[in-house]
Order: sequence, then C-alpha cells, then structure tokens
Amino acid sequence: MNMSDNELPENDGQDPVITESDRLIASDRIEGTAVFGKNHEKIGSVYNFMVDKVSGKASYAVMSFGGFLGIGERYHPLPWDALTYDVELGGYRVDISREQLEEAPNFAAQENPWGDPEYGRRLHSHYGYPYGL
Repeated sequence: MNMSDNELPENDGQDPVITESDRLIASDRIEGTAVFGKNHEKIGSVYNFMVDKVSGKASYAVMSFGGFLGIGERYHPLPWDALTYDVELGGYRVDISREQLEEAPNFAAQENPWGDPEYGRRLHSHYGYPYGL
C-alpha cells in the first residue's frame, strides 16, 4: 500500500482508520515494534513512547525489559533521536548495546521518574544525546 500522507484507505465504518504512509505511522503501530542494537541484535521492543505536550513531538521510546509475567519488569526510555527506522529490519535501529541499555536510567511500573526534571538530562547524558526539553 503506497499512499500519500493525505490519502486514507477505505474504511468499512466499523473501525477507526489506522494506517501508515511513507512518512507517517499511527501510534499503535509503533508500540511493539522491534528495536535492534549494534550488529542488528534485537534488544527489545517499543512498549510506548512519550510525546512532548507543547511541541507534539515524540521525545522518548520506552522499552520494556526483563521480568517474568510482568514481575520485575523494568522500563528503559531511549531518546527518540537515538532511533532510526530501518525498512529492511522492519524496526528501529539504535547505536547502543544491550549492556548500555541495562546500565541506563530505568524505572519499574509503579514508579514515575518523569516528575524529576533531571531524569531526562540523565537519560540524554547516558546515551550521549543533547537534552532539549
């Protein structure tokens, strides 16, 4: 399916139009997309992403990592600028290793690190990206 950003597929009226084009993708299509690290090793999947309320731009892709049946699972945000979509891999590429991801600032489901203004700075510093919020 090759559409311009303005075209929408036919809709049977039952479901909202959920689609993608060459440049745009619906948010629910990003969640679950594979993330590949160095040497094309799959290091995880996008759990969700954080959008800046003012600019409307994605700021972080949050990956879930570890745990068993949701117990002990940790969430690892990556600066959105660290991700590059790779058509051949069918997922996002990042220039980080699994070890870098494991050592990065992270949080558990019951924690809310986003209330700490320094959290974003620590994330960006860890991955070597400038902080711009």
